[in-house]
Amino acid sequence: MAGLIGKKVGMTSLFTPEGDIACTIIQAGPCPVVAVRTPEKHGYAALQLGYGVRKPKHLTQPLSGYFKKQGVEPVRILREFRLPSVEGYQVGQVLDVRLFQEGDFVYVTGWTKGRGFAGVVKRHGFAGVGGRTHGQHNRERHPGSMGSNTFPGRVWKGKRLAGRYGNERVTIENLRVLKVIPEKHLLVVSGSVPGPKGSLLLIQK
Repeated sequence: MAGLIGKKVGMTSLFTPEGDIACTIIQAGPCPVVAVRTPEKHGYAALQLGYGVRKPKHLTQPLSGYFKKQGVEPVRILREFRLPSVEGYQVGQVLDVRLFQEGDFVYVTGWTKGRGFAGVVKRHGFAGVGGRTHGQHNRERHPGSMGSNTFPGRVWKGKRLAGRYGNERVTIENLRVLKVIPEKHLLVVSGSVPGPKGSLLLIQK
């Protein structure tokens, strides 16, 4: 089935007969169908969904022409969802949280918090090279020895080093839908999802 585009509202806890469950609140949809991809015309079956509102004056000319051609209102975000079949869907149809029911299991895709340039201790969990002893005073969080001798005479490819950390696409599987609040377009799912508050999420059954 099709999914929804949404954003992370925040986290809370829900008291259930099973106990206190940590959960995430997601504002999902409403998502208009902007385009329908068919195997006959495009080689695959998918729905292109939109999310958010965008003023026409903020659109580029190609995007403005695209929305006019499709006959839909401009949206801020466009994403495609692959499906086995697109029968029953049409351009202009609006999908909302009523796609899901309490007890369903969903996959949530998001982008983790970006942490910029990070060292090996933060990025890979290195232990560092020891304490401030024996005259060593500025190497606590350094990677330590990493090379070989004559062969290969360089650092191996793929060696874990300092670098950009975070801002990666991550999918969390099998999160249970605990509550559906259609009038506010909210989903409450068990557990945590990637990214900070307000970040983009893709939710699929």
